[in-house]
Amino acid sequence: MNPLNSVLFIDDELHIRQANRQTLELADFAVTCLESAEQALQHITDNWPGVVVCDIRLSGMSGTVLQKRLHEIDSDLPVILITGHGDVSTAVQAMHDGAYDFLEKPYSSERLVKTVSKALEKRMLTLENRALRTELEAHSALGPRFIGITPATQRLRATIGQIADTNADVLLLGETGTGKELVARLLHEHSRRRTQNFVAINCGAVAENMIESELFGHEAGAFTDARATRIGKFEHADGGTLLLDEIESMPMQVQVHLLRVLQERAVERMGANRLIPLDLRVVAAAKINLKEAAARGTFREDLYYRLNVVCLEIPPLRKRREDIPLIFHHYLLVASHRYQKEVPMPKQAQVNLLMAYDWPGNVRELRNLAERYVLLGAQFNWSLEQMMTGEGSEQIASLPEQVDAFERAILEQALASHNGCIRDVMAALSIPRKTLYDKLRKYGLDKNDFK
Repeated sequence: MNPLNSVLFIDDELHIRQANRQTLELADFAVTCLESAEQALQHITDNWPGVVVCDIRLSGMSGTVLQKRLHEIDSDLPVILITGHGDVSTAVQAMHDGAYDFLEKPYSSERLVKTVSKALEKRMLTLENRALRTELEAHSALGPRFIGITPATQRLRATIGQIADTNADVLLLGETGTGKELVARLLHEHSRRRTQNFVAINCGAVAENMIESELFGHEAGAFTDARATRIGKFEHADGGTLLLDEIESMPMQVQVHLLRVLQERAVERMGANRLIPLDLRVVAAAKINLKEAAARGTFREDLYYRLNVVCLEIPPLRKRREDIPLIFHHYLLVASHRYQKEVPMPKQAQVNLLMAYDWPGNVRELRNLAERYVLLGAQFNWSLEQMMTGEGSEQIASLPEQVDAFERAILEQALASHNGCIRDVMAALSIPRKTLYDKLRKYGLDKNDFK
């Protein structure tokens, strides 16, 4: 049963319930028929994913009273009233009071199906907006957050929750801009080390002749220009967390020294003769496959295995497209607050364009686009070329590639919304079973990944 195709039909005459059930079920709605309004109140809760169709004249509580009671539970719930000729004025007043629509007897099967379909579309949009607001509120607290609703994002958040408050070293793998430092900060902020230092160093941004001093520190006179003792990043992170970003860029001779520090949990400053014990967690991040780098001889194999206690792979945006609108909305709110500018939310066609793009710069590129949108306002040009004025501008996708990307995103969204249920996805997208399976094979999608 598709929860977003639910219809509650209420009429105290059995033959009317039977006829309308048949009509709605032939249109692939999941129908529950009841004979009284009082029974309906037992079925409806806040965020119930469906619509109510109810006769105005019932033997007990009337349809208009039921409508008011239902709107006390959920003010946005679509209620469609069925009226006889003499009740039209009552139905019109009920619409002023919040009813979605009314059907005057005798109504055709086509009119019933069309009205219910439109009401369900409105209900689905309402629930999606509520879920979006809830998700954003869940991430509105101070501190780091990894935003998203896709299965891949939820699995990553669950794993972070499992390992955050441990001493295990962690290896983060992900493309540029996917949020590796954000995940490292999440691990730190959700551990007992949160009150101590979080120290990050980009191994690729430090000159080769300075990286040992930066990491391990030095004593005065250890080398030319070493006029005073320097505390290295390892000592500074004692009691907290050290992030070694772009560790694949670390020179081989420094990797040897790093391996010793990780094994002994102690550091020896350059020019010193004593070990300083350390209590810290090390998070290493790389944008390449370190195992393959070790096989090529560009990264120490023993260091790779020492770092790889727990490995978290952070998926790129193109593999979690359903997260894109939520992340974009988040950064719109952040930029709007930063620049003190109000901006309209993007339209559905513009959101579709965001989801069709491959985002080679990942979240960093998406965040930059959100800032440009806020800054430029009405002058912003929603086009693929506009989105590519930042990172990855040389990778312009062809029209077939954009169409495929959009189609895949729609399939992923439908599978996620319906927990991988093929029947419900078929109904939601109005496509035959064979066509759906052909497309799943084309894009390498497995329904079981969305359950």
